[in-house]
Amino acid sequence: MTDQNDNNPSFVLRAVKDVAFEDRPVPALRDGHDVRVHVAQTGICGSDVSSKAPSMKCTLDKTELAQVHYWQKGRIGDFILNSPIVLGHESSGTVVEIGDAVRNVKVGDRVAIEPGVPCRRCNHCREGAYNLCPDTIFAATPPWDGTLSKYYVVASDYTYPIAEHMTMEEGALVEPVAVAVQITKVADLRANLTVVVFGCGPIGVLCQAVAKAYGAAKVIGIDVVQSRLDFAKSFAADGVFMAPKPKPGVDPVEHSEKVAALIKKEFNLGEGPDVVLECTGAEACIQAGVFVAKKGGTYVQAGMGKENVVFPITTACIRALHIKGSIRYTTGCYPAAVDLVASGKIDVKRLITNRFKFEQAEEAFELVKASRPDVLKVIIEGAV
Repeated sequence: MTDQNDNNPSFVLRAVKDVAFEDRPVPALRDGHDVRVHVAQTGICGSDVSSKAPSMKCTLDKTELAQVHYWQKGRIGDFILNSPIVLGHESSGTVVEIGDAVRNVKVGDRVAIEPGVPCRRCNHCREGAYNLCPDTIFAATPPWDGTLSKYYVVASDYTYPIAEHMTMEEGALVEPVAVAVQITKVADLRANLTVVVFGCGPIGVLCQAVAKAYGAAKVIGIDVVQSRLDFAKSFAADGVFMAPKPKPGVDPVEHSEKVAALIKKEFNLGEGPDVVLECTGAEACIQAGVFVAKKGGTYVQAGMGKENVVFPITTACIRALHIKGSIRYTTGCYPAAVDLVASGKIDVKRLITNRFKFEQAEEAFELVKASRPDVLKVIIEGAV
């Protein structure tokens, strides 16, 4: 049962650039299928909100952008901050209360939390593409509260028990792994394919790791930051490439085409890779990604930068590319992500560069906002 006398410290976004700690009421179960989780660890994701960011941005997918972007801008597309919300969506914790209809978990289970619960009834949900459900309750997406509280209530079937040997930090980082699993799923990535990934930030290197786990023959990581290239090479990539800066006066699209040619030559990719995963959102990378893909290849856009870019559509048409977009996760992604971490195929602990106590949450967000190239994953310990 919920102890209403218990405290529930929460990290709240009250308005744009206005965050504060509040002691909120302990959330009650909404129905018999809900569980209440004592949150143990929460990851924060980076986005290019600083003018100091590299020219080839390490922008992540829309889920990954949310935390810092809501804090700094108050909106992402149609999602607008009109009232205070608790931040956080990458979390793990311990189940402390269950509804009377819950069968898949029990009190005391350590779980990874999938932060988006769809309606389950619309056509998208019934087809398994619940990431497109218009009525999804997604943590820290207005008007819904996130997971940076002592307690979080969620539908039981969107919690996943983690193995005894997994840490709570690993449980929290199941979320970005699930994002990468979805991206490779959209790409229909199979064994023996060649893959080029633009971006060696957290989602980029996780896409590289998932691709290798799924048997990709060759995985190449592209970035403009040497330290991130070095990490990618040690983490999962077979090869890495530092994208050169354009010379003054050179047409940007022509430069992107030349970069694509250099990548193909450097790694003996022939006509190009089978699959391109674009995880930066940077215009130059989007263009280079289209130019580098082989005829009939697959190009997946996961990164989000500017809303509108110059896109080489004629090249995409002539090469008959399969152009796809990826957001969040669909049926099977979370269980697959849990297995990839539990089996040791993806060592998410290596991504963690900074750890903070719950009381240091604002400091953690400031660090992410700074967009430092040496910061990959920031983790906040849960409230006691």
